[in-house]
Amino acid sequence: MPLIESDVPEDLDGLPARLPFPPVTYSHIMHCSYHDWHPRYRTLAPKSRIIPIPESFVSYLRADGIVLPPEQAPPTDDDDDEDTFSDSGDEAAPDPSAEWQDVHTQIKETIAEFGGWVTPKLNWSSPKDATFMNATNDTQCRTPNDIYLLLKSSDFITHDLEHPFDDCVPDTTMANATPPQVPYHLILRKYVNFNPSLEFRCFVRNRTLLCMTQRDMNHFDFLFPMRDALRSRIQSFFDEKLRDTFPDPNFVFDVYLPPPHQRAWLIDINPWAQRTDPLLFGWLEILQMKDPVGIVEEDDETEGFVRLSLHDGSIITSGPNGLDEGTESEDEEEESGDDSGDEDLAPSLPELRLVKKDDPEAYAFNSAQYSAHKVPKDVVDASLAGPGGMSEFMGQWHEILQKQMQEEREGGSESD
Repeated sequence: MPLIESDVPEDLDGLPARLPFPPVTYSHIMHCSYHDWHPRYRTLAPKSRIIPIPESFVSYLRADGIVLPPEQAPPTDDDDDEDTFSDSGDEAAPDPSAEWQDVHTQIKETIAEFGGWVTPKLNWSSPKDATFMNATNDTQCRTPNDIYLLLKSSDFITHDLEHPFDDCVPDTTMANATPPQVPYHLILRKYVNFNPSLEFRCFVRNRTLLCMTQRDMNHFDFLFPMRDALRSRIQSFFDEKLRDTFPDPNFVFDVYLPPPHQRAWLIDINPWAQRTDPLLFGWLEILQMKDPVGIVEEDDETEGFVRLSLHDGSIITSGPNGLDEGTESEDEEEESGDDSGDEDLAPSLPELRLVKKDDPEAYAFNSAQYSAHKVPKDVVDASLAGPGGMSEFMGQWHEILQKQMQEEREGGSESD
């Protein structure tokens, strides 16, 4: 659940006080950039390609208006009839990709390499808030223009470009307070139809896994009997792969546990900062949370708890009476004089919070996810220009979608 003002204590003026985050440094933001962490965890993440993008491409993403390259080969001097989209709609615009042809070529090659479908993102964000611009209504792209349209329509991407270091402070080792220059990258992942119910967000403080939450805000009944196994798998993944290898002690990471849930894929690493959505938790709740030591208190829908052996990593389950199944009680251990069992048990696992049937998040159909971001700047500008501006923009947008649908139909006919 996103942070709401009622979660935040008030200051003396009755206004919301700042959450008690430790200072967020420039280096921490950079460590959470995909191009920085992916080389370290390449074998743990889905297949992807990282394409460095020049300033000319960054300028294209920042520029107003949506001007797309021609779908066909670039026009020659003798060819004046290429179908090129321009903001004015009066005449063909110059091919914007002419200034970054290497990037354009790498994108086409990567799409072909990954079987014809990719999902894009920049250093920190994917354009999930702009999927309404895509004919498939998600982030899967099959042409470079699909990618450009999503990137240029996304507020999340704009934040990556314009505000990556908002509310940050310099590192103590920095000679000056100037934010570092960001080496921007376009990340193209091979499209995989992930089951959204099996993706989880995990919060780490002082290299301790504090808590985890389901990412998709829908109720999935089948997750509850699996809660202990999923939590144990995520804890083991963190202990073995991330705890001692990520540069910062505080961070947030997303994992995907595909069936049969024996492996975890690292999807993303996010800053330990208010800009990261805490989902079913509140940030104040997380910041005030104690380290998960001792027995985890469960709700009525689960029984017992699980712990991991320090020696061999085996899972030790505990029933509703609090006794380890197949082991002696504490009284029996004292009578036998054998206290070695205490050394075999690690601290209990942190809470994994799931959406219950009666949770309001499971029935929040009043507004779609990212609905606050689903009006791109071009639409706002067109509306400010009056009825004529909006009509012209909608006509151009309609032409793009019609062209994509026509190409898909033609492609389907050829395959048949």
